[in-house]
Amino acid sequence: MVVAPRLDPCRRPGELRQHYALLLNPFYPKDPHASFGKHVLTPTLALTSIAGATPPEWEVRYWDENLLQGPPPLDPMPRVVGISVHLTFARRAYALAAWYRARGAVVVLGGLHVLSCPEECAPHADVLAIGEGVQIWPQILHDIEAGALKKVYRGGYLKPYREDPPPRRDILARDGFLTTTSLIATRGCHNRCGFCYLSTEGLHQPYQMRDVAQVVEEFLADGQPYAVFTDNNLGSKPQYLRQLCRALRPLERIWSAAVSIDVTDDPLLIREMALAGCTGVFVGFESLTDANLTDARKKTPRTEDYARRVKILHDHGIQVNASFVLGFDHDRSDVFARTAEWVEQNRLECATFHILTPYPGTPLFAQMHREGRLLHRDWEKYDTAHVVFRPKHMTPEELTEGYAWCYRRLFSAASIWRRRPEDWRAVLPYLAMSYLYKRSNRLWRLLIRHRLTASAWRPLVEWTRRRHVRFRAKLAARTAPRGLHAVTDPLMPGTVVSAGV
Repeated sequence: MVVAPRLDPCRRPGELRQHYALLLNPFYPKDPHASFGKHVLTPTLALTSIAGATPPEWEVRYWDENLLQGPPPLDPMPRVVGISVHLTFARRAYALAAWYRARGAVVVLGGLHVLSCPEECAPHADVLAIGEGVQIWPQILHDIEAGALKKVYRGGYLKPYREDPPPRRDILARDGFLTTTSLIATRGCHNRCGFCYLSTEGLHQPYQMRDVAQVVEEFLADGQPYAVFTDNNLGSKPQYLRQLCRALRPLERIWSAAVSIDVTDDPLLIREMALAGCTGVFVGFESLTDANLTDARKKTPRTEDYARRVKILHDHGIQVNASFVLGFDHDRSDVFARTAEWVEQNRLECATFHILTPYPGTPLFAQMHREGRLLHRDWEKYDTAHVVFRPKHMTPEELTEGYAWCYRRLFSAASIWRRRPEDWRAVLPYLAMSYLYKRSNRLWRLLIRHRLTASAWRPLVEWTRRRHVRFRAKLAARTAPRGLHAVTDPLMPGTVVSAGV
């Protein structure tokens, strides 16, 4: 889980296949403090969407090195290799590019790192795909056939999102993921936090929504009981989310999504989410200090109101995976214990911690560079698990240890027990999820390598789905809440599946 497969320089390729494109998701080292299971939650939508835009005369294959199936394929030899590049695995992407180029393939590099650092990426590729790859991928393949290939292709984000073809999920290893139904209904976010990749210079991504009917059709077509919405913020447009929920409700399936905590401004919308099958949300709380959120330009309620809003979600049977960023300029050495205690006091089912990381091209990176606080530019360490800047009120070593301590604390058996649901009927499924997800890294190596991920998780998923269908019937029978009062339904214990599982 921490060492990439060896690329044998002596390995010979098979026969070159002219109309064959290989799409690669490179290996990246896993943070031993966090769960290995989250890396096989669902496949990347970027590459499956590119596959969906591939012309029908081309054969396309998807290869994810993180599924631990060994080195990428060479037989037959692909004419074109498309590689997604993120800054944390840029070095691995470059190694893969060199390996395939040396064997005669045309290598196309795309992804956020290509957008933010094109000069760095250019020597490693035959083609750079900058921006929206779905639009430019067919043109790249056409130009390869015509012998008219350009060095750089650029795609924008102004084309209506509904016009994009659906992702190709049929090329995925269905047994390698918790679910292959990764969906995206919206693009963008109403926040532009200074540390977020969405604020990268040159990334002009207006908020767009797909037709609700398209989303429902994709959910049904993949045949899975559980879907993960990979939207940056599914709740940015409450009225759209309400329409989506009403369309999803008859499916009797379950799903999770990332939302901002202000989605709880309207408890009636939370009720709609629960009735539609939402069992878990990933919420970027980021910090419990208002000054940090102001500095980050995050539009959010006051932190003193977070606990009340979490309770609204819990009262509707929706689990919360809270995301926190450590190392903001107003953080001091007490931030670690204070955050962990708040998570336990509010019985959050899961928490994810990140060290503040200035991604290239973001306002935060510009600020850190201007202030001379960047420690280095070793992109592999820009993974939110390493300190790459000089904090204001603690040393890099203190921030490193505090981050590790937060994971040790929240992943401990004692903390898992302290955060158990108040309803005794919810305790067993909660423990099953927590121990499999949080405390089973050694087991995950075996599950991933032998493609047993789906086999291990799907009984829990189906159990959750059936329980949630029963809960929805009880919730629907109740009178809808008036005003801003949330529904409390003791008949539904907590659920198994959470957005961060």
